[in-house]
Amino acid sequence: MAERSQTAPEAGNDMGNEDAIGGNVSKYTVLPSGYCGQPKKGHLIFDACFESGNLGRVDQVSEFEYDLFIRPDTCNPRFRVWFNFTVENVKESQRVIFNIVNFSKTKSLYRDGMAPMVKSTSRPKWQRLPPKNVYYYRCPDHRKNYVMSFAFCFDREEDIYQFAYCYPYTYTRFQHYLDSLQKRNMDYFFREQLGQSVQQRQLDLLTITSPDNLREGAEQKVVFITGRVHPGETPSSFVCQGIIDFLISQHPIARVLREHLVFKIAPMLNPDGVYLGNYRCSLMGFDLNRHWLDPSPWAHPTLHGVKQLIIQMYNDPKTSLEFYIDIHAHSTMMNGFMYGNIFEDEERFQRQAIFPKLLCQNAEDFSYSSTSFNRDAVKAGTGRRFLGGLLDHTSYCYTLEVSFYSYIIGGTTAAVPYTEEAYMKLGRNVARTFLDYYRLNPLVERVAIPMPRLRKEKPPPYKYPLTRGPARNHPNGKGDKKSSVNHKDPSNSF
Repeated sequence: MAERSQTAPEAGNDMGNEDAIGGNVSKYTVLPSGYCGQPKKGHLIFDACFESGNLGRVDQVSEFEYDLFIRPDTCNPRFRVWFNFTVENVKESQRVIFNIVNFSKTKSLYRDGMAPMVKSTSRPKWQRLPPKNVYYYRCPDHRKNYVMSFAFCFDREEDIYQFAYCYPYTYTRFQHYLDSLQKRNMDYFFREQLGQSVQQRQLDLLTITSPDNLREGAEQKVVFITGRVHPGETPSSFVCQGIIDFLISQHPIARVLREHLVFKIAPMLNPDGVYLGNYRCSLMGFDLNRHWLDPSPWAHPTLHGVKQLIIQMYNDPKTSLEFYIDIHAHSTMMNGFMYGNIFEDEERFQRQAIFPKLLCQNAEDFSYSSTSFNRDAVKAGTGRRFLGGLLDHTSYCYTLEVSFYSYIIGGTTAAVPYTEEAYMKLGRNVARTFLDYYRLNPLVERVAIPMPRLRKEKPPPYKYPLTRGPARNHPNGKGDKKSSVNHKDPSNSF
């Protein structure tokens, strides 16, 4: 059974008289009331004690219905959105209704057709459930909190089924991805450890550029990209991977971009929160995207390390920090879109709109009409707001948002659900847009089909030392500068 703490219920979207939830369920078997003996097939076993897992409690309502409680973010009961759990010991053709009963948000894309993700051991590709089997409503049984219910039919007794809020993207997957890139020994890809999280997970920093741009005395135009400061916003990682995959490719546009720009990418700012299955907070319960003004080296070490590096680059006369883009996912809006800053200088404000306008031309899922510019007080501690105030008029800072659910192509009204590939495609289009912004298009035609470039035995004299083998440790947190088959449609059984 899930661990129960004795703390008082939180304010706001109250869970009523229910006990507060202190941990994930671990191989928790739901037995019928009054039943004694060994579990039988059909007595469901729930588990969320795995990386990025989240399910705090299970109550059986009836033979066919279960109330499921999201475990709040660690050290912060305010946030209950992300869920990720498995169900096993099912019976063939067993029909169930699962109710997620304690969301901390009221507005949700579940109102607009969004559905949870599912996969199973014999069908490992994530799929969305049919929207017609998903219901989002105020529930009188749960103090009129909003509940998301979905119907499902288990069809294979030996399978373990996994359900999630959106496509998971774990810290371990991220590390394996970076390891695979490092083994390719590309002379324009560098990985270093900029610091460590509170639980000693790596804060990786990638540098993607032509080696010539890193030589002593070279001037640098830097594009700085960050992601996963909010751990439950998993689309951020797919977009970020799309950017990286394109920039390291042999595509002529990627080669031109590497010649002219230095891309610095910190793809996972909150590795502890990602590992723990939190939605918004770090291990210690902090929303890191509200602490850019004064990040603590011990409470917010990853933020502190990135901020130190950005300030270091900002103070270097040879470095022009031209773009900062922080990638997020949005729980109530469609499409990809951006948030930017408001400036008194009208010309600077207009120039800031150029990049999202160009991106809108390159990406069918990006909406310029949903893009907005603001300086709300509540956003003062975000990366976009802080760096927008710190950097000079030649720098542009954005939050790139992408929907957890879908996008609507111009001229239509039908929502197209995002896939992992579609998120990565948005990332590729973000990268390509820098070509248009810097008017480098004529150079692409001159790029011959290249041979893969491998690193030379003797490294060039880099302006800032960067790792060429395994990632190095920077204990001070400052770092160097510079086979699937479709699931059975559950509706068939209802």
